Amino acid sequence: MSAIDALDAATRNNNPSYPPEKSVLGKEDFLNLLVKQLEYQDPLNPMESTEFTAQLAQFSSLEQLTNVNDNLKYLQLYESSINNAQAVNFIGKMVTASGNSISVNDGTPNEIQFDLDGDASEVSVYVYDSEDNLVATIECGELGSGRQSITWDGLDSDGNSVPDGTYTFEVSATDTAGEAIKASPLMTVKITGVTFREGTAYLLAGDLEIAINDVLEVREPEIP
Repeated sequence: MSAIDALDAATRNNNPSYPPEKSVLGKEDFLNLLVKQLEYQDPLNPMESTEFTAQLAQFSSLEQLTNVNDNLKYLQLYESSINNAQAVNFIGKMVTASGNSISVNDGTPNEIQFDLDGDASEVSVYVYDSEDNLVATIECGELGSGRQSITWDGLDSDGNSVPDGTYTFEVSATDTAGEAIKASPLMTVKITGVTFREGTAYLLAGDLEIAINDVLEVREPEIP
């Protein structure tokens, strides 16, 4: 006798009132269904022991999956709490992170950094303001593969000092054959604070926000 037949028999005999159907059965629903199946089974044609065992196994699997899901939620919350607690340890440290932002403070910009995947015969760096307007172009000439640091004087294309604020940059690099070389933008900044948004910690460096997952290096600031 199936679980559906058992429920049909219960409805015919007792005409109970059921709440609105749910699209997913929980473990309590599953257990109630199994009890009803046993209660209304035909004594002359009882449920096979193998069938009963199989349904118990299904219930056990459902319960285990539910417990695993709950444990994963607790683990995610625990990991998030640890990351948030450790984030304050970054304050005062110099970090290098993935990103193409430049912060200009008191007329002085941060260094422009990037990784080149190969030797380049021509490298150009383009600096943009917060409205994506091209502010300055820096011609770097030949550069080797690996980590590169470029100093921008903080002047626009007309030779005027740019206002303080946050800027972005793009790198164009080609080899001797004119083929493009991948350039991964980086930024090295001093962390001045931490902010929390939707349970996630972000490092602050002036007006910049940096996700902890984007951090590649952490070191103590140089003593002048």
